[in-house]
Amino acid sequence: MTPAINIAKKAGVPHQTHEYAHDPAHASYGLEAAEKMGVAPERVFKTLVVILETRELVVGVVPVSAMLNMKQIARAAGAKKAAMAPAADVQRSSGYVLGGVSPLGQKKRLRTFIDASAQAFATMFVSAGRRGLEIELAPGDLARLTSGTFAELAAADD
Repeated sequence: MTPAINIAKKAGVPHQTHEYAHDPAHASYGLEAAEKMGVAPERVFKTLVVILETRELVVGVVPVSAMLNMKQIARAAGAKKAAMAPAADVQRSSGYVLGGVSPLGQKKRLRTFIDASAQAFATMFVSAGRRGLEIELAPGDLARLTSGTFAELAAADD
């Protein structure tokens, strides 16, 4: 059990967990999850923590097949600039290790923005709080549990 799974259970949200053998040599945690679960990468989302120019940390949830657009998450958060947060800040704030950061059950609740593409799916996959463990749930339930907002966050392919 992880804090992420506990949050979903406590809220009575329909969900499924999916476990797979994490390979430390794999270059991308998210793409590895999609491959090992046999799921389209567009349905598997990574949780990224960014820091705004105000020093506020916020969460961006985007497909593993995409990049987080810093201008778009800054705009969604009402800020001018955003950058990836330092790893130590992410781990301290979330309570999770990199590659296993879940948008659910973080130690410190941060404002959360979910890429609008998630709304196209009945269910989506996000980390359940450790490498090799995913939780599948409806995008609306993720938004409700995180008080998240849907926004265009993924960088356009050039």
